Amino acid sequence: MANVPFFDGHNDFLLRLLHAPERRELLWLGETREGHLDLPRMKKAGFAGGLFAIYVPSPHEGDMGDIQAMMDNPPYDLPLPSLMDAGQTQAIAVTMAGHLLWMERVSNGAMKICRTGADLRHCIETGSVAAVMHMEGAEAIGPDLDALYVFHDMGLRSLGPVWSRPTVFGHGVPFRFPSSPDTGPGLTEAGKDLVRACNELKIMFDLSHLNEKGFDDVARLSDAPLVATHSNAHAVTSSSRNLTDRQLAVIRESRGMVGLNFATVFLREDGRKATDCGWDPVLRHLDHLVETLGEDHVGFGSDFDGAELPDVIGDVTGVPSLIDEMRNHGFGAALVEKIARKNWISLLERTWGT
Repeated sequence: MANVPFFDGHNDFLLRLLHAPERRELLWLGETREGHLDLPRMKKAGFAGGLFAIYVPSPHEGDMGDIQAMMDNPPYDLPLPSLMDAGQTQAIAVTMAGHLLWMERVSNGAMKICRTGADLRHCIETGSVAAVMHMEGAEAIGPDLDALYVFHDMGLRSLGPVWSRPTVFGHGVPFRFPSSPDTGPGLTEAGKDLVRACNELKIMFDLSHLNEKGFDDVARLSDAPLVATHSNAHAVTSSSRNLTDRQLAVIRESRGMVGLNFATVFLREDGRKATDCGWDPVLRHLDHLVETLGEDHVGFGSDFDGAELPDVIGDVTGVPSLIDEMRNHGFGAALVEKIARKNWISLLERTWGT
């Protein structure tokens, strides 16, 4: 059976290029089997498009061994890195935006950065990968918001105000299990200004990583559909990163959506990062999201190249197997296509306009 084309709400491929710029041509155009993504594997798997995240890592973030061990032995409550400002992050964010622009240029039409609904439809019709420039953690914008307009001109069409460390805009949830997402104060005044500016520019505002009070502030302020690009159901896995049924109801009422995160720590009921969990937790989260949000408001938000994934998925080439499991689980053809691709395309058109 031919692969079902799918759209993905979040990946960290640009971070891989940031760490190895001298190898970027091989990492993007060659099928290296390193990491979760490269263009040949994406085309082979049916990757129709996705959000490519600009994420500036915290200093010394590479020393992750102890943290990973803690996350495989719940309960855990990991300390968050300190706030970083625009002076520390802006040059790195511009470099990552440049990597995405370079990826488009060297793909010879196989990938296009999408800025409008018409761009999305053109890519879907022609088979080009539809890439959306996303920012995960808005430190590089700065409180005066001037850089938002610069990044928008580069192609930025989706933004999350925080990763998990605090920013001048708000507070992310810590990596804590078990925990509710109610972990601190809401948006700052600069954060509220950022919501309004993103609405004006039609930049999608991402609620993933944002704590519950910040979520509620966005819900009160925003006139756009509410979106969590890569989050799961708190009722299934009680991680601070996952969304409560109340939050899911608010998203549903806004005609927004949630992208299912493939990270094992947010899928497994026990909160561990171990990758030998099979399909069961993936399907339990999908069932809960579809039941709570409705069929038109669920998609994929893989976290490729940013997380540990179940062995049964492995990398982008495992998504067709996930789609087969969804069929075997009783999801009909129409629902499979909605979750795989159509819901994301519809959501971005509602947010950006046509």
